[in-house]
Amino acid sequence: MVTVCATSAHLSAVAPASSRTTRMRGLVIAAFLLQNFAGSGAFGARRRNVDPETNMNISEIITFRGYPSEEYEVTTEDGYILSINRIPYGRKGREGSEGPRPAVFLQHGLLADASNWITNLDYNSLGFMLADAGYDVWLGNSRGNTWSRKHIHFTVKQEEFWVFSFDEMAKYDIPASVDFILKKTGQEQVFYVGHSQGTTMAFVAFSTLPQLAKKIKMFFALAPVATVKFATSPLVKFGLFPDMLLKDMFGKKQFLPQNSLLKWLATHVCTHRILDDLCGNLFFLLCGFNERNLNMSRVDVYSTHCPAGTSVQNMIHWSQAVRTGELKAYDWGSKAANMAHYNQSTPPFYKIRDMTVPTAVWTGGQDWLADPKDVAMLLTQITNLVYHKNIPEWEHLDFIWGLDAPYRMKENFPFNDTHCHVRISGGGAAARAGCIKACRISSCLRLPSA
Repeated sequence: MVTVCATSAHLSAVAPASSRTTRMRGLVIAAFLLQNFAGSGAFGARRRNVDPETNMNISEIITFRGYPSEEYEVTTEDGYILSINRIPYGRKGREGSEGPRPAVFLQHGLLADASNWITNLDYNSLGFMLADAGYDVWLGNSRGNTWSRKHIHFTVKQEEFWVFSFDEMAKYDIPASVDFILKKTGQEQVFYVGHSQGTTMAFVAFSTLPQLAKKIKMFFALAPVATVKFATSPLVKFGLFPDMLLKDMFGKKQFLPQNSLLKWLATHVCTHRILDDLCGNLFFLLCGFNERNLNMSRVDVYSTHCPAGTSVQNMIHWSQAVRTGELKAYDWGSKAANMAHYNQSTPPFYKIRDMTVPTAVWTGGQDWLADPKDVAMLLTQITNLVYHKNIPEWEHLDFIWGLDAPYRMKENFPFNDTHCHVRISGGGAAARAGCIKACRISSCLRLPSA
């Protein structure tokens, strides 16, 4: 479902009364401590310098790290104008490349943006690693996030702008982005790497749009989410509330966008050597705990870019998924409304079995959002599964921010142009043969040596 960041204030809105009381007491204590830290001078004395990347946009972060950067706007069929970033090659330039570099499209999760792929250090961020490995890297931004807030007819102040969920992201955002990349590069296919909701979008798009599926060389699914029946993250509390109540609570427009208050907290609280653990634990609270694998010195950078916002309707769609335990289109709330949108009285199911794209999957054993039990059901639905690797100690965010991500992903991104000596977790001869076939067809992804 998500790459998620949230504040205790928003979580309290979906917590039981006793939990809210406890949390309020905690906030009062925290405020008292902050006041005393500030008054004593200890607060400032024990703060790290604010990382300059906290005030940079995605293109600026890329160039700050010494990589070439390009930025484009892509207009979808339904009028949304998406920002898409490109790292055309690595820091060593174009040396060693023969012909066009294979294009790779990276799609972030819920409440996130393209910075997810580049906010670790250059040797620790998948976007930079792929550029250095010889790939033409493209970073998508879903409609409604910090960088994709334009429409040919509507402004973000109008409710009409926010009438979307991951349905529309799959139906319109991915096709528009992929077609733009292929037109710009002259290539016929692109690698697709998705994290969290970025995989959900792909499952929907590639199973319902066969012409789009033909343009995908291989789908790499990191912390994949199709159903959230067994998810244990506090975010599933949204599913306890009726759709209309969620609209009353949060309105009908945007949900948790980046704003000046969150940025202030990130740069004044998350940079403190005592309180940075608190910021890190907000991520863990939602996604699973693996404290030793998060770079605490980068938490201020993570927090100033994430959350990046989405629509309330998208959050309601996920709350519906929690209640039903199924992957279906958005429920418009009445038989008549559903009939108008789908020509049937209930939202249609998405049939992942219809997806033919070669798919490689990575999962985490401590993931509170892509729960292992949900993943187990998902794997049975992927008919062209060529690889699966489970990393027992990883949680939802380790795939993008984990300190050991470059080494674990290098070890477990087994696809190579010339060698297909792969280790299939629980796959057997048939899975190995399928992977080798897919690898030969698609010039599979390879990562640089550590």
